[in-house]
Amino acid sequence: MSENVVHLHKPTDPPTDDAAPTVLTVVPDAPPAAPVPLWVRSGRAVKHAVTHETTKTAVRAVARHGLYTFNGGRIVARRTWDGKTGARYERMIRTAEAAGNLEAAEEWEERLQRFRAARHHRRMDLLHSPVEAAKGIAVGTGVSIGVLVALGVVMAINNHDVTDVITPLRATIDFIALLIRIVQVVWGPALTIGPFLALLALWTVGSKQQAAPQWALPANVRNGEGEPITPSIVVKALRDLGVPALRNAIKEMGDAGASMLGPIRIAGCGVEVDVTLPSGVSTNEVQGKRRKLAENLTRHEHEVFITIPTAARTVRLWVADSGALDEPIGPSPLVTDETLTANYKTGKAPWGQDLRGDAAQISLFQRHLLITGLSNQGKTAALRSLALWLALDRSVQFWTADLKGVGDWRFMDGIADVLIQGPTDDHVIQATEMAEAAVDEMNRRLQARQSDPHAVFPPLIVIVDEAQVAFMCPAKDEENRPYGGSKATSRYFMAVRKIHNQGRAVDVLMWQGTQDPTNDNLPKLVREGAHTRASLALGTEQQARMALGDKAVDGGAAPNLLRPGLDKGTLVVASDGITIPAGQASITVRTHYIDDDAAEALAERAKALRNGITTLHVVDNDREVRDPLADIASVLGTDTRVLTQDVLKRLAVLAPDTYGKWSFIDLKRVLDGTGAEPYKSDGRMVIGRDRLARALADRDETGSASASE
Repeated sequence: MSENVVHLHKPTDPPTDDAAPTVLTVVPDAPPAAPVPLWVRSGRAVKHAVTHETTKTAVRAVARHGLYTFNGGRIVARRTWDGKTGARYERMIRTAEAAGNLEAAEEWEERLQRFRAARHHRRMDLLHSPVEAAKGIAVGTGVSIGVLVALGVVMAINNHDVTDVITPLRATIDFIALLIRIVQVVWGPALTIGPFLALLALWTVGSKQQAAPQWALPANVRNGEGEPITPSIVVKALRDLGVPALRNAIKEMGDAGASMLGPIRIAGCGVEVDVTLPSGVSTNEVQGKRRKLAENLTRHEHEVFITIPTAARTVRLWVADSGALDEPIGPSPLVTDETLTANYKTGKAPWGQDLRGDAAQISLFQRHLLITGLSNQGKTAALRSLALWLALDRSVQFWTADLKGVGDWRFMDGIADVLIQGPTDDHVIQATEMAEAAVDEMNRRLQARQSDPHAVFPPLIVIVDEAQVAFMCPAKDEENRPYGGSKATSRYFMAVRKIHNQGRAVDVLMWQGTQDPTNDNLPKLVREGAHTRASLALGTEQQARMALGDKAVDGGAAPNLLRPGLDKGTLVVASDGITIPAGQASITVRTHYIDDDAAEALAERAKALRNGITTLHVVDNDREVRDPLADIASVLGTDTRVLTQDVLKRLAVLAPDTYGKWSFIDLKRVLDGTGAEPYKSDGRMVIGRDRLARALADRDETGSASASE
């Protein structure tokens, strides 16, 4: 039993006269803890010693220097063997044959024959060299003795001493004896130090070649981000890629793989090089190892892009300068150049920069557009930057539906003829009716084109942002036809398909922005109907194929490898409207970001070019009996006069069920006899706002008089 211990608790306050006495408490000792076994303490100590950073550093240092020496010996042996044999020539012959260059193979074959002939002559000379050497030594010795004796005779005559005749000969013998003694003294230490000097020489060769595994190299080499891209680094990265056929082919090449590489060219914020792969290695084997190749090049995965140029068995590597892709690209020319204008037919929108730092400009002429990506990656910003540029062409008309409804497109008020903003089913219904009205306008233009093949129409851009909301809408109309979905009865889907099929011929174009594509929220027929397809960061390769198509992904497009959040605003684009390097199926574009304030300023410039457009804000989906005169007055807005064809289009958007099939005859029928009939202005039929206002006022007065009677 353990002894009791008395603990004295002292009061913390200073003592007073009436303070309580000090309390003594007897507390029994706690039972002693069980001792930790020795083997447990030893195991912990060993584990700590093994995993300690100092231990790891020491192990790496020992392994590194040992492998430097060993691999240095291999390198020296390889060089010696190449110098003594025709191995180098044979490797060059195999390299030329693998590349299909028969002329080079024949040239190296001739060099090999000359090397073998010269070596044969040297070996034949060695057979006669002992006799020749003996004769040379005998003659040389005799001549030397004669010269020394002659020199001694001269000295004897000069000194009048006959013993000087052998003085030069004796001095020579003494010198030779001195050399022998020096060799005897040095020979022992040389035998001891010589092997160490040889190992030092081998270590020097290995260290210069960094002939050790990556994990054993020093931290500054192992983490050498930003290291310049050189031919040796590229070849080494390909050799260590884990493709056996590629590794063996590089080992057999006489130039250690240098013949595979084209010139390394500076391309924007990185470099570009074409690599001709040896026979037996396919391009997709290299494409599939993008991450490992990037790490071998001391880069992050997003800093290396692999594409397929036109040449067979060739991959094109673009390697960014370390950290360059994380730097901003600067403001849009739309913001910095207030004199910039747009031309729908011949112009190109300044969208951003490609990876080479060149301006990425895209033509929007008669091209349907689809932009997709994960949420909050810059889809709306990329889409509206194109709309802002095109708004500077006053001939272009816009019908816009923003199914997010947070104000991203509010700047279109006063530019767009129709602007719908909101995420509810009612807004989807309105967007669907807007698309169907665009189909009716397309059909009207097609009919007009039949009677007049040279008829020209103003471009109509139908924009639906967050289109996945429309495809997933569960609402149905009175005939039980769904607004969403991808069936033949789905109203939005069919409207988009019809515009995709025939719209570009009469400049009725569909622009859609969607997020997180699936077969449900972005049907196959819709995504394949777009001429320009662009994708921000995506989650999977399957989504990348949905966004861009199989051809672009097989050609190297990889939006699924973009980094969500970090590569915000970076698009992979597949389109014939943008300049894409020869042989590639896509191009990566870092888009300019235009904030809300800049967008409002650009919108004001666009409004100044236009003649007071009144934007229709469709809110309710009513199907009540319409008042044609009042509706015409509402679509005229503040315009003094409006072309009759524009009035018809605005009426079709306002109430598609009532006015969707109206023609000029219907419009004229309603206005006949009211005093607001269409009339010509500058050779075109228009409707005047003041005349229509007087007609409405007269009608109201007539109606009031009739009611009073």
